[in-house]
Amino acid sequence: MPHSYTKLLYHIVFSTKNREPWLEEPLLARVCQYLGGAISGEGGAAVIVNGMPDHVHILARMRQDLALSDVLRAVKANSSGWIHETFPNLAGFSWQGGYGAFTVSASHKGKVRAYIEGQQKHHKRQTFQEEFVAFLTAHGIDHDERYLWE
Repeated sequence: MPHSYTKLLYHIVFSTKNREPWLEEPLLARVCQYLGGAISGEGGAAVIVNGMPDHVHILARMRQDLALSDVLRAVKANSSGWIHETFPNLAGFSWQGGYGAFTVSASHKGKVRAYIEGQQKHHKRQTFQEEFVAFLTAHGIDHDERYLWE
């Protein structure tokens, strides 16, 4: 086969450092828009970006020739710089060091998109920490909660 064909969808989750609630509206909407553009700038395509004051969710299609860790390092660094430059009163803002990234099959794209769209409703019932541990468990990722949070 002379060509490679891929469709790599990821559900990406990361929080603000120490899960500080920096991203209140209307800042959250602007940060989500910026993150979508930053994903595109790194060669990906954001399907949806949404979040809460302490974390964000991104559903994105990524290129097969780029390492996800490199893309997210650039996206997080560039968005932090943009936040500091655009909102000088947020000089203390930073993202957590790590992230969660989970592959999504094309058949589940709509379900994941709806989940990300419904963040505000969803988090009336569950904290970010509970949500993230549930993702790790559902995806069979071994973890030790003692080392999960910065």
